Amino acid sequence: MRPIIFCDTFPPEINGVATSAANLYQAFKNHGEDIMVVTTNFYGNEMNLEGDILRMPGYHMHMYDYRLAGLYSPNGMKIISRFKPDVIHIQTDVGIGIFGNLVAKQLHIPVVYTFHTALEDYTYYATKGYFDRAAKGVVRSYIRFKSNDVTEFITPSAKIKEYMRSIGVDAYINVIPTGIDFSKFAKENVDAAKVKKIREEHGISDDTFVILSLGRVAKEKSIDICLKGYANYLAKHPKEKTCFVVVGGGPAVSELEELVKALGIADHVKFFGPCKPSETQYYYQIADLFVSASITETQGLTFMEAMASSVLLLARYDDTLLGTIHDGKNGFFFIDENDMAEKIESVIHLSSEKKEEIKKEALLGLSEYSMDKFYERVKKVYERAIRRSW
Repeated sequence: MRPIIFCDTFPPEINGVATSAANLYQAFKNHGEDIMVVTTNFYGNEMNLEGDILRMPGYHMHMYDYRLAGLYSPNGMKIISRFKPDVIHIQTDVGIGIFGNLVAKQLHIPVVYTFHTALEDYTYYATKGYFDRAAKGVVRSYIRFKSNDVTEFITPSAKIKEYMRSIGVDAYINVIPTGIDFSKFAKENVDAAKVKKIREEHGISDDTFVILSLGRVAKEKSIDICLKGYANYLAKHPKEKTCFVVVGGGPAVSELEELVKALGIADHVKFFGPCKPSETQYYYQIADLFVSASITETQGLTFMEAMASSVLLLARYDDTLLGTIHDGKNGFFFIDENDMAEKIESVIHLSSEKKEEIKKEALLGLSEYSMDKFYERVKKVYERAIRRSW
């Protein structure tokens, strides 16, 4: 089997789609499979082939670090043809995604598509609030078309499958959560000296309780709700040694910095900026509690990374997380900023024994998301797609 992943985003870019594509690539490599990735060139405007990763030139869109590649490349097609793929796996929709569809048609091979992004939650980037309802209608029509235009369709969670059914998608849907290399995040595998150095560089003492937000800093991530919740907590407990750390970059950074000032909590909040994907494990380890208010996640990879890092987890309630978080057993849910403040207080005052019990329970539940299971599940979909195209 020789699959090719087509994806607009790939490490060193930091986002859920890039992580999922990279983990799938690595899972197949770990099992000795030949696999190739076609993505955009994060480093420049030339086409580069790095081993089995083909990076295509793209136009910088000035939205995050997103680059939009051309719809077709004759030189890229030559390289792909030499690889002799038997299945195309498309992970994004425009640019590289369109190129992948054209490659599949030219080579007469099946297409597997993973719906990673809740596209309706991102229409405001294009509409700026105008005609947003019409834009969402267009998105739904596109999704229905896409589901019937590919050989096999994948979603990373049951919630997204239910959404597909609600908008009229009747194609067969494979639910396959992204696999994670949890060994990377295990506390015993992370250099404690480097973790200590990060805390020291940012003036965080050993006895400070650290609340962490890690990931893309954008409107749809609702980090503002977490900051408001933390401000509510501080209003009641101003003398507790705590701080809120935001790790990540994105278009909402300056807005959140202004919010922090307006809330009067600037002395307690630190914006670290983005970190390399290869170093996220160190930033989880500086934390005592990982928080997120995002309800646009299709799976919630950062939640599982936090759990694998043995960091307590506090997330805004969302159906996507019901199979991942069991409230009070392996993590905690909150409803709004007032509830979040109360949950922070209760988590901080848990006994050491109870905290360790919750962390152990979180680790036990992660086996379903192993890299090996990810490989096995996706490979079966590839095999079925190939059989359907004979």
